[in-house]
Amino acid sequence: MNLRARLRTTSALWTAPIWIGIVVFYFFHALHLEDPYEEVIAGPLWAPQQVSQSLFYFYAFAYGITCGLAVWEGGRLKHDGVWNLAPARSSYRIAVHTLAPVIGAGWIVLGLPVMMRLIETGLPPTLSALAPLLLGMGLVAAWAVIGCALGHTTPRLISAPISAIVVYYVIVATGRAEPVWLRHVSGAPDTPLNFGEQYRALTLLVPFLFTVSVAAAVAVWWLPAARSVQRGFRAAAGVAALLVMAVCAHTASGWGYGNGPVSAGHASADCVGTAPQVCLAETGGAVDRLGQVRSEIIDTVTKLREADVDVTMPETVSDSLLAGRNRKPSTREHWWLPLSQQAGRNGSGMIAIRYSVLLTSVRFPCSFPESFDSAQSTDWIVNHDAAMLWAAVVVDADKPYLAGRRGEYGGSFQNPRQVLAKVEQRAYEARRLPQEKQASWFHAEQAKACRLAPEVSR
Repeated sequence: MNLRARLRTTSALWTAPIWIGIVVFYFFHALHLEDPYEEVIAGPLWAPQQVSQSLFYFYAFAYGITCGLAVWEGGRLKHDGVWNLAPARSSYRIAVHTLAPVIGAGWIVLGLPVMMRLIETGLPPTLSALAPLLLGMGLVAAWAVIGCALGHTTPRLISAPISAIVVYYVIVATGRAEPVWLRHVSGAPDTPLNFGEQYRALTLLVPFLFTVSVAAAVAVWWLPAARSVQRGFRAAAGVAALLVMAVCAHTASGWGYGNGPVSAGHASADCVGTAPQVCLAETGGAVDRLGQVRSEIIDTVTKLREADVDVTMPETVSDSLLAGRNRKPSTREHWWLPLSQQAGRNGSGMIAIRYSVLLTSVRFPCSFPESFDSAQSTDWIVNHDAAMLWAAVVVDADKPYLAGRRGEYGGSFQNPRQVLAKVEQRAYEARRLPQEKQASWFHAEQAKACRLAPEVSR
């Protein structure tokens, strides 16, 4: 049968308007329900992250559609007696020719949203970005084999729609199922990628081998050989498939929820200057403001120094996007700040950069509780926050500082307005002192805050 005749008779073609319509509709409905188009293209943009987000909604649908269509085509082969009509042709060759349009349909279900997302964001289709797509394409072929075999043993009018629905819901259900390894072997990776990250090979290899081993064991049943030989191969294939599935399940059982192996630090950065050298992610959405960001950092540190605040100019300031999920703590020499997030189109701009520099550079001669709730005493808060607010006023970052404290006070104190009013009163009164006395007030306020928090003093 030539290609035109095969396409004209396959169920993949005459059902195409249905599943293509669903893909297009759900792409715009699901992927832009929480993230509007304007926010998506504003960045940060990382191709592997965008591809994995797009595929998350379509893995189960692709496998379900493929299995259902393959069941129908497998049942048609049996009903039409194709195996017997062409005894000289290999069963595998017949299956490949029959399943090729079905597999193509599954590939379109996965490839279409990926293509639309990459066009939408203007990102290049790198190999690391397409790795989750290649996983899905491989598993589509495996589900086609499984479905074709099911079509040989069940009535296709009933089993085709039921198998499509069952496969879809089984894949979806594993994302909420226990034990956790089910999530990682389903073929729909539930590990979200952060900026600069990509899946390690094992994360994709485990679900691939888990499903392909089943498909390979099923395909052995079509082996053209004597019955005794067939039985031996079928038994060996079944045992091998069970062993592979057990190894995959054991490997994935050591992974946490949404925590398959990933590697970070793959995003490219643009850097400018020395001491400090400031680096932003190339596709973070703010690289065009790199020079302005560096100037703002230098200006903020300089103003604090001129106010006699003991701060150190760092050697390097790096965009926290470049660290991935493994956030790195800042040191005196190397700061990690959310530069792209703050300076990008969806950020607050340079005032947010100044605020981050303030929080990173201004240090106390002691340490404090990580949160108000964990503190045994809150006597230190007014003095600590008054000193910080004064420094924030120096660098024109008092608005974000007050906004942040206002939110924290409201969730921790019964009288948040009174506490905030006291902090503002002390800080703004100090700001009205003669310039030569303000630094002395700041250091005294720091010392008093440390005395009131003796349990965490160093």
